[in-house]
Amino acid sequence: MGEGSERADGGTVPVHGGGTDAATGAFVAHRALLFTVAYEMLGSAADAEDVLQETWLRWVNVDLGQVREPRAYLVRIATRQAIDRLRTLSRRREAYVGPWLPEPLLTAPDVAENVELAESVSMAMLLVLETLAPVERAVFVLREVFELDYGEIAEAVGKSPAAVRQIAYRARGHVAARRPRTAISPAETRAALEAFRHAVASGDLQTLIDILAPEVVYLGDGGGARQATPRPVVGAGDVARLLVLGLPTLDGAFLETVQINGCPALLVRRGEEVDGVVTMRVENGLITAFYSVRNPEKLAHVERETALSR
Repeated sequence: MGEGSERADGGTVPVHGGGTDAATGAFVAHRALLFTVAYEMLGSAADAEDVLQETWLRWVNVDLGQVREPRAYLVRIATRQAIDRLRTLSRRREAYVGPWLPEPLLTAPDVAENVELAESVSMAMLLVLETLAPVERAVFVLREVFELDYGEIAEAVGKSPAAVRQIAYRARGHVAARRPRTAISPAETRAALEAFRHAVASGDLQTLIDILAPEVVYLGDGGGARQATPRPVVGAGDVARLLVLGLPTLDGAFLETVQINGCPALLVRRGEEVDGVVTMRVENGLITAFYSVRNPEKLAHVERETALSR
C-alpha cells in the first residue's frame, strides 16, 4: 500500500495498519472532496452530509491494511451511497411543489478562483446534471470534474471500464448540448447584481431590463413553504414584469452580495432572518437566467462557508 493519503494542506495522513485514528485521519483529509462529489451528484447539501455520514460508518469498519489508496476507496463508497440516494430523490422530486432548484452554498473566494470547480457547482450546471440518470451523473462527475480514470469509476459504479467509457461519452454529449455556452464571468455577474440592486433601491428597472437576454428564464423555488413562481417564467418582457411586481415585496429587505456556489449572488435578509438567495447566469453581458431560492429547508448553508474541493 502507499505511504499515506494526501491532506488538503499538501501533507500526508498515515494509513498503515488499522484503527480509528488512521481511519479518521484519512476521512478528514478527503472530507471536502467527498462532500463535493456527493453534492454535485445530489444538488443537496443536506443529502450530501447524509452521504458523508453513511460513508464514514462504512469506512470505519474497513481493514485499512487492505486499502491501497484511501482516496479512491472513499470516493467509491461515497459514490455508491450517492447513487442510491439519488434514485430515491428523483422519485421525491417528481412531487415537489413548483420548480426545484439545487440547495445554494455559501462558498469561499478560492472556489470562484477555480474556474472549473466554480462552473461544476454553478446552479446552471447542477440543473443540467439533473437531466442525467443516476449512473450517468456519477460517471460524468467523476470523469469530467474529478478526472478519475475509467478503472476507478468502474469500481465506483459497478460497471466494466468499457461500459463506463460508453456512459461517459453519452453523458458528455448530453451535457454539452444543454450546458451554458460560455464560462462564468464573475465581473459580468457582479455588474448584473449591481444593476438589480440599483433597480430595487430606485424603483427604476430600465438598467436591468437593458441587460436581459431575449429568452431569459426566471426560476423560483419556494418548496410550497414560501411564495414563488409556480412555473418557469421565460422571456425578457415577462421576466421584467415579474421583477416590477416583485420589487414591492423587497421593501425593508437587506440585500447582501455574497459568493454562492462559486459565483456572486444576493442574500436577501429580513431582520435577522434569511429570506432567500438570488443567483444569476450572465453570458456576453446579458442575464440569461435568474435562480431564486426561498425554500427555508434549502437555506441552512448560506450563512457559513462550505468547503469544496476537486
